[in-house]
Amino acid sequence: MISLKNFINGELVAPLEGNYIDNYNPSTGQVYGKVPDSTDRDLQKAIEAAKSAFPEWSQMSIDKRSRYLMKIADLIEANIGRLAEAESLDNGKPVSLARRVDIPRAAANFRFFAAAIVNDSTESHIMEGQAVNYTRRAPLGIVGCISPWNLPLYLLTWKIAPALATGNCVIAKPSEITPYTAFLLSELIIEAGLPAGVLNILHGRGAVIGQSIVQHEEVKAISFTGGTETGRLIGKLAAEQFKKASLELGGKNPVIVFDDCDFEEAITTSVKSAFTNQGEICLCGSRIFVQNSIFEKFKESFVKQVNDLTVGDPKGDVNLGPLVSDRHLQKVEQFVENGRSEGAEILIGGKRLDQEGYYYLPTVIAGLDEYCEINQEEVFGPVVTLVPFEDEADAIAKANSTKYGLAAVIWTNDLKRAHRVAHQVQAGIIWVNCWMLRDLRTPFGGMKSSGVGREGGNDALRFFTEPQNICIKL
Repeated sequence: MISLKNFINGELVAPLEGNYIDNYNPSTGQVYGKVPDSTDRDLQKAIEAAKSAFPEWSQMSIDKRSRYLMKIADLIEANIGRLAEAESLDNGKPVSLARRVDIPRAAANFRFFAAAIVNDSTESHIMEGQAVNYTRRAPLGIVGCISPWNLPLYLLTWKIAPALATGNCVIAKPSEITPYTAFLLSELIIEAGLPAGVLNILHGRGAVIGQSIVQHEEVKAISFTGGTETGRLIGKLAAEQFKKASLELGGKNPVIVFDDCDFEEAITTSVKSAFTNQGEICLCGSRIFVQNSIFEKFKESFVKQVNDLTVGDPKGDVNLGPLVSDRHLQKVEQFVENGRSEGAEILIGGKRLDQEGYYYLPTVIAGLDEYCEINQEEVFGPVVTLVPFEDEADAIAKANSTKYGLAAVIWTNDLKRAHRVAHQVQAGIIWVNCWMLRDLRTPFGGMKSSGVGREGGNDALRFFTEPQNICIKL
């Protein structure tokens, strides 16, 4: 039985109230560890540690802060195998996927922002013969970083790295469902020699310690990735204190396939975009709109490739592991059952895998329009729908029919059409003839109910700083 600890003031410590939460292995459904159930007492210790560390950290040279982040990146890379196994134990993703994508990206996050601060610049404006105006970007102080369970280390480091790089002290809260990699990160932070109090990691329930972090008056900004309803609450709580909030929320992402696409590549990539990480990625393409002229051909080929996917023990050579929890599995099941009641045609899947653990077969649904529940709400599982469309206008209308606007994929070899459609689809990230091709220099985030604010590149550095415009008279 693994017993995790909080990371406060450079030390691994037990929760002050002595309470823990059971942590489950989704592959077996059995408890494998205990997670601290932190309270306001633990938070106050972290706040005091961060306040004490802030003056030195914020005034440290950029080069020295950068070297600390580079050291952390090196240690993550040196521990890829251990971290990948921990992530799989936490949320059920195949170990091979965590080794190939999640853990290397966590290291890349630290490395990218370590380089970004060294190469960042500020603006200056000359008033000839009168004054020089320049902009200084000051760290905010203590910031809160709250990350979700689907990409636990990948997204936690995506928040922590720019916050630390810009001179802030961080109180981070990973999901209580997937805390193990954050705990291992704590150990690596100690090994890297990061000054005590600069980064603090508190485990516990979102509705308890997460809300306390958001509401604490010493926390000047919140970076949150998670569900839209929780994001709406965080936005309200942050607004009451006029604190900055970056909210990366849900997605119901359309994939638009025109009849002039590279057909085989569109099929293969669309299967990947639908079922990678069991469909538990906010960027997954869960609504596939296919032009009428190739709809039947696409449907047949798509289902054939899905049928070749393997589901099973994430330690093995599989494409999909279990879903993250029994509660989430039941949620996915209910969406599919509701679809059946609306007249859905289940082309493949549509049921649990009959074995121990939280496994659900990759599922493809047809026969429903864009306004049915399963095409409007975020299922966040291995479930995708196929819907035909007539022309550009019809495709755009169907793509924009939900409250979400995070990402979209367009498949066409007509360059002019690609630009026309991309400019009309309401999404913060649009891929043309590809999926998940990411440049860390670009802003990341969505429109509508998919969030507020942008992360990535200079946008992330700007979020964690406050601009000061300074004018010096000549």
